[in-house]
Amino acid sequence: MAIPALSLHAFRTAQRAAPLSDFGREMFEGLSRSARSISPKFFYDAAGSQLFDRICDLPEYYPTRTEMRILTEHASEIAEVIGPNAEVVEFGAGSLTKVRLLLDAFRSPRRYVPIDISGEHLEAAAQRLRADYPQLAVQPVVADYTMPLVLPARGEGMGQRVGFFPGSTLGNFSPDEALAFLQLAQRLLRGGGLLLGVDLVKDPALLHAAYNDSQGVTAAFNLNLLRRANRELGSDFDLEGFTHAAFYNSPLRRIEMHLVSRRAQQVMLDGQRFDFEEGETIHTENSHKFTVDGLRALAVKAGLRPAAVWTDPDRLFSVHWLQSPAAQ
Repeated sequence: MAIPALSLHAFRTAQRAAPLSDFGREMFEGLSRSARSISPKFFYDAAGSQLFDRICDLPEYYPTRTEMRILTEHASEIAEVIGPNAEVVEFGAGSLTKVRLLLDAFRSPRRYVPIDISGEHLEAAAQRLRADYPQLAVQPVVADYTMPLVLPARGEGMGQRVGFFPGSTLGNFSPDEALAFLQLAQRLLRGGGLLLGVDLVKDPALLHAAYNDSQGVTAAFNLNLLRRANRELGSDFDLEGFTHAAFYNSPLRRIEMHLVSRRAQQVMLDGQRFDFEEGETIHTENSHKFTVDGLRALAVKAGLRPAAVWTDPDRLFSVHWLQSPAAQ
């Protein structure tokens, strides 16, 4: 709704008086740090989710098609490991595309619980899935899957509770956060396990191209974070004043994404002024890359038992089955 010019000051004053959302609090805290940063989970409003879907189809972005190839070629093996009547819990479900490869291969899957922070995008995807799998109970959960979760109670006759965490989203976490997530998954999935996709260490040139696509979709995805802040938080980021930057940090084995200030400028958020120097950045995402042995060691540390692992012929990507022992 358009705001009359004469009431703009009152509108902004009211915004400052209102409690900040989780996004607002984390953006305020992130801008207040000496090294400015914000969690990548806030990329995924409706527009950001749609942009990410476009990224997954880009020729330079190998992770999605490579992981889907692994899931397709090894679907019968994965189904054998999982067994019949499974309950599938997908963390950060997005568009629910990859899980269809599993549902088509599994024997009589009973329930699917997609978890995502973007409620509008999740519900639309869940409705499409219900239409295509009418015998499957689909129960979406709008939540931050990095926080404590309460899942629907197990139904009678259900098989293993199987976590599904594709896309190498684990790589967006710091090492400590990745361990904490795997520990959370271990508790939620007792007696079942986690099917986890992670990107592998490789030629930095391939990584650079994947996060700096020629069509500029990744740049638009990164900048959409500022557009969302302006819309939801009443900030005044000048989108022309920031640019996308992504590079491979070899010692830390991670891609870093930043929004770089093109000039000295000021941004207002919740009544506070934040000064940016030319070249100063907001660190928006890390994407850590793994070795197979390194990931398996991390899983053991989290209380999971590494079992089968599947990779593509070029070892660009890997999918792991990590068992969660039943409670003693």
